[in-house]
Amino acid sequence: MPDLAQSTFILPQDAALTSAQAALKQHIHDFITTNYPTSQTHLLIISGDAGSGKSVVLDAAFAQLQQAARADSGPLAGTDNKLLVNHNEMLKIYKEIAGTKAYFHKKDFMKPTPFINAYRKAGKKADIVFIDEDHLLLTAPDPYNNFRDTNQLADILHLAKLVVLVFDFHQLVKLKSFWTPALLKRMTRDYPVTHYRLTEQMRVGDAAVNRWIDQFVRGRIAPLPQPATFDFRIFADGQPMYQLIQQRDAAVGLSRMIATADYPFTVLDNKTWYVTAGSLRLPWDKINFTDRPWAQRPETLHEVGSIYTIQGFDLNYAGVILGPSLGYDKQRDRLTVNLAQYQDKEAFKKRPDLADTQDAKAAIMMNAVNILLKRAKHGLYLYAADPALRERLLEAAK
Repeated sequence: MPDLAQSTFILPQDAALTSAQAALKQHIHDFITTNYPTSQTHLLIISGDAGSGKSVVLDAAFAQLQQAARADSGPLAGTDNKLLVNHNEMLKIYKEIAGTKAYFHKKDFMKPTPFINAYRKAGKKADIVFIDEDHLLLTAPDPYNNFRDTNQLADILHLAKLVVLVFDFHQLVKLKSFWTPALLKRMTRDYPVTHYRLTEQMRVGDAAVNRWIDQFVRGRIAPLPQPATFDFRIFADGQPMYQLIQQRDAAVGLSRMIATADYPFTVLDNKTWYVTAGSLRLPWDKINFTDRPWAQRPETLHEVGSIYTIQGFDLNYAGVILGPSLGYDKQRDRLTVNLAQYQDKEAFKKRPDLADTQDAKAAIMMNAVNILLKRAKHGLYLYAADPALRERLLEAAK
């Protein structure tokens, strides 16, 4: 069975936090010990880009907290603490961690809606609540997930003494969890708030590639960097890209094909839906009912992953298919987005309270691209379905 530390936020046994991560862990500890004795709810917001190591620190800090909570004595002994995450795949990992550590219980890890409903029904507050991937918290009712209020963070703040959350505005992928800086400020204005930002890039193994991705998701196509320690390539067809991904997986593992949500799919049926990339045709991923991350299951080498199976996880090499929603404006030399081509209809469910839904939808699409492009540690391969964009990327690679 593959080591969970390979593709997740779990640190290998012989690894340590970086100095920046260790400083944040200490900051979380100081925030808790300083504010827990007070009567008012306090909030610590941790921000950082995809791959900056936020979940690694949150896991380490929560472990430290729960060891103190389950000690026989001390200021935090006996405290009732939870770690919440709305991401099914990440929740599986946290629960698996709970099974290996004496100071963790599986009930320490929950999804937000069950936590809100349970604590509200019991008429009690938790002491300290950690929230991973807070940008996935709902900002609109979602009957499918039994959430009928208007904002999960607002509810959690009423049900906790201290809240420590991780947030990234560039990883918002659905209108029902669409946050803006103004909304976050409005939801937290009645509480003392401390901010902390992680700026390191812990996943993408080259700073120049990371900068290229940042420019790309803002619409600019720069010449491709050619770093010595990171394999960055553009492909004219998906089949040779897939063949190289298979070679990388055989050599080092954790190499997968992933794509933007531009190819038809449904979630709750047994039909197989396909992604095409030139001469390549592979099935979409399906709901993962196992307890292993999608990329660690050997059969998924022959599937195409989505943001729903890969967000929050690492790959060694990623073959990314940019679907037809991404095009190219030659006159402006800019990347374009076509909302009509995006097939993730759940992401675009109507929000009458959002003033400019078109801009919000475009932001969601580019956030998804950012998430996909920042999965790989050692190599990134790109294929663009749109002919004009594909030609422009191939030109940038020269």
